[in-house]
Amino acid sequence: MTELIAPELVELDASLGTAPADVIRHLAGLVAGAGRATEVEGLFADAYAREQKTATGVPGGIAIPHCRSAAVTVPSLAMARLAQPVDFGAKDGPADLVFFIAAPEGADQEHLKLLAKLARSLIKKDFTAALRAAQSREDIVALVNEALGLSVPSPTAAGPAHAAAAATAGGASLHTAASGTRTAGADDSAAAGRPTKRIVAVTACPTGIAHTYMAADSLVAAGKEKGIDVQVETQGSAGSTPLPTSVIDAADAVVFAVDVDVRGKERFAGKPYVQSPVKRGIDEPGVMLDEALAVAADPNGRRITAGASGAASSASGSELGESGGAKLKRALLTGVSYMIPFVAGGGLLIALGFLLGGFDITKYADNIVVHNSLLNLPTEYGPQALGSLGAYLGAVLFKIGGLSMGFLVPALAGYIGYAIADRPGIAPGFVAGAVAGFMGAGFLGGIVGGLLAGYTAHWLASLPAPRWLRGLMPVAIIPLVASIIASGLMFLVLGGPIAWVTKVLNDWLTGMSGATAVVLGVILGLMMCFDLGGPVNKVAYAFAVAGLSAASETNAAPYHIMAAVMAAGMVPPLAMALATVLDHKNFNATEHENGKAAWLLGASFISEGAIPFAAADPFRVIPASMLGGAITGALSMAFNVSSKAPHGGIFVFFAIDNFLLWVISIAVGVVVSALAVIALKRYVGRKAPEAEEAVPVTV
Repeated sequence: MTELIAPELVELDASLGTAPADVIRHLAGLVAGAGRATEVEGLFADAYAREQKTATGVPGGIAIPHCRSAAVTVPSLAMARLAQPVDFGAKDGPADLVFFIAAPEGADQEHLKLLAKLARSLIKKDFTAALRAAQSREDIVALVNEALGLSVPSPTAAGPAHAAAAATAGGASLHTAASGTRTAGADDSAAAGRPTKRIVAVTACPTGIAHTYMAADSLVAAGKEKGIDVQVETQGSAGSTPLPTSVIDAADAVVFAVDVDVRGKERFAGKPYVQSPVKRGIDEPGVMLDEALAVAADPNGRRITAGASGAASSASGSELGESGGAKLKRALLTGVSYMIPFVAGGGLLIALGFLLGGFDITKYADNIVVHNSLLNLPTEYGPQALGSLGAYLGAVLFKIGGLSMGFLVPALAGYIGYAIADRPGIAPGFVAGAVAGFMGAGFLGGIVGGLLAGYTAHWLASLPAPRWLRGLMPVAIIPLVASIIASGLMFLVLGGPIAWVTKVLNDWLTGMSGATAVVLGVILGLMMCFDLGGPVNKVAYAFAVAGLSAASETNAAPYHIMAAVMAAGMVPPLAMALATVLDHKNFNATEHENGKAAWLLGASFISEGAIPFAAADPFRVIPASMLGGAITGALSMAFNVSSKAPHGGIFVFFAIDNFLLWVISIAVGVVVSALAVIALKRYVGRKAPEAEEAVPVTV
């Protein structure tokens, strides 16, 4: 087995910057420089995206940024002992020990188990003390290998630091029962004459490597201190053994410390419970156990309902500490996220249909796909088609794309329902979305229908049900009743008014011209560049792609909006790439490498290509990007550029009318943003770039 850590992956007493992004980028560079990853930026982007979901700082001055990444070729640990601690979000302050765990997408179970074991070892004070006392990179490597049980020299021969690590390595597995399940020793409490409370817990984080197991061990340790029998099911990457039914039945309460779906949540039906993000299980395990027992003692406390099917993301706002507004925003973004693949794929297929069959294909497509085949090519088609074969293939692609686009509103509504009520909310949401489309309520109707379906399904799932009925609730009763309520309200009450609002909006868009269109372009450009793939960016993009379903030969406004949105979204990465060329000295070596990659990312309409620049210098990069994006959006609308494709950047040139003017719009915005960011870096709170060399980025 390839060693997880090596001396070249260790930095001792180094100053790597003032923000988590700085440290993560440097450690990603060590992994790539050691030949264990194909590129720095892909690995950094995956790790930093994970960091933004949940901070990886834990008590004791420790941080464990981690990710799975396609860029990683060998499971690896990179470690830094920082001379200048960096705040990774732990409640007790910044971290001076940072372990970066980089796992391939398809890491084998043995490596994943070792990574999980390391994460558990890091909550042991003796082990972290030994790391802080180590004198060399080789000492760090030896300590980690000992903690992982890969090489354990005798304590007397290895010295006190190694002895401490060896003791910790042994202690790390004291609470291990079956693979994926941990238990605290209840016998100690019984022997002391104290009554034993029993709590079962599930821990799970998005990556399933570090926080999952650290939370489990923290809960176990807190239970031992309090005399509580705690048994934990870890639903992580290193494997999971479900808690026995007898153990669940005997439990007084349940603790869910999770950021993702709880697999098999219905097993805990009827039990009192508390639920929080996985990091709270590390930071406040004792508090969570106390809360669980308090809920168990309260006759009106929360109980897991019979219809619960497991998504932590669909738990109520009070369970996750979310406000109602935050929960609503998350549900809407979930719907948009699942909708976009239907739209992107369908839109590109429609664009290819136009390329092969000509723009008259809309008149012939239905007739051609029904009455013709590869052995019976059509004889009637538009003059722009690439012959009879092009007309036939264009008609097929156009029709497939149109059918895919037809799922836009149902998918939006269905996955809004899923985000609120988990799987029981999907079917009612899709049905309500289909009703919204049938009534002409469009995108707005899909949102309302999805919310109605989700909240109705969630309410039905909260109702008590006899045990014999529980199995039917999520698969039959909830979808049936929620569909009747949500779709009935859409038909009888809400569909008509929403359809009227949608028609008014479409009429306004159709009538846009001159200054009105330019102002809309400015607004959309600002939104696309504000957070580079975040919620605001997605709202603008969703608005554009939703409008494509209403576009027609007589209503080209949605095509104009799509072109403006795509053009503005290309500006930030292209501008940062240009800025690194024009002003070499104000960007460090890493940023120059990022700039090379940003050319392709920007040309492909991947706004996230500017994130490394924005993360390192947000107060200069984001305003400059917004300025250029606003100009590009305005110019695109003023030039009446149309895009029949919702994605692809310059590579879908065949689907863009007035392509040259569209490119000019982008070029003007890119130049303005590049000059603006250069000026801000030179004259506003100037900060010298780091001198360190970076590992080249491979795109």
